[in-house]
Amino acid sequence: MALVRERRPVNLRLPLPDISDRRPRFPLPLPPTSLSISTNSSTSACTATATTTGAGIAISDLEKLEVLGHGNGGTVYKVQHKRNATVYALKVVHSDSDPTVRRQVFREMEILRRTDSPHVVRCQGIFEKPSGDIAILMEYMDAGTLDTLLRTNGTFSEPDLADVARQVLNGLNYLHSHKIIHRDIKPSNLLVNKDMEVKIADFGVSKIMCRTLDACNSYVGTCAYMSPERFDPDTYGANYNGYAGDIWSLGLTLLELYVGHFPFLPPGQRPDWATLMCAICFGEPPSLPEDASEEFRSFIQCCLQKDSTKRWTPSQLLTHPFVCRDLRSDK
Repeated sequence: MALVRERRPVNLRLPLPDISDRRPRFPLPLPPTSLSISTNSSTSACTATATTTGAGIAISDLEKLEVLGHGNGGTVYKVQHKRNATVYALKVVHSDSDPTVRRQVFREMEILRRTDSPHVVRCQGIFEKPSGDIAILMEYMDAGTLDTLLRTNGTFSEPDLADVARQVLNGLNYLHSHKIIHRDIKPSNLLVNKDMEVKIADFGVSKIMCRTLDACNSYVGTCAYMSPERFDPDTYGANYNGYAGDIWSLGLTLLELYVGHFPFLPPGQRPDWATLMCAICFGEPPSLPEDASEEFRSFIQCCLQKDSTKRWTPSQLLTHPFVCRDLRSDK
């Protein structure tokens, strides 16, 4: 008699695409020099109409120069202050945009009010126009995003990636210490200026952890950069440490900048949900080419541990030889 084994059901949850993933996405060339959002107790930042911000800037002081990007219910403009010629990025979300998009904007506004770090984009002001449009004024990052640089200049060298890693880790270390999880770290959400300063941007799907042990298991963010436990919490831990998910995303981001394409798929292949789910949950973490240094290999392995409890924290990774090597080479 043939022995029939009962097949263990795989309780794998496939998240539905977020509305923002089904619409055209635009890079966010956001943010600052000093945190200057209005904190008037009688008028919150969300209801500050088109008057002034903490920096004394009125919406009427700004002249639109060009459109930097649009989609997902809003538009990002390059604007200039009419009197002092300072250039900013102005993100405008229209009043008739999807409610999910508007919720993300309010979440982003809340986080921008809480953050003040040279490694995190900072806001110069928030306005709500009489039409219902919401506008966020931010520093203009003149080199775009890391994704932009990858497409225009090609792959990154190890010394450049060590510098990128150190800056992003400082940003994540700051955010995590303030109980903020980004949940969407990827090349297009890391902004760059001409001095190669890298700043974390786009907090639309981020989460503020009110308590240290808060769960962070909702399906938000770009699925390609999600950690295994986000796809399959039953296998990898239902109440996982959400901070570790940012580290997984950082590892994939650095690997992509080094090899020139999304590392779980062959060059040119567009990811779909089923392929990504199988690759991330059932496959081995992607590895570096043979010409990569041992220090870089070790760093990526510390980020791409499928067991989230084994991933290094930002403060630990800042002591890794790969990051410290770049500091030594500068001397």
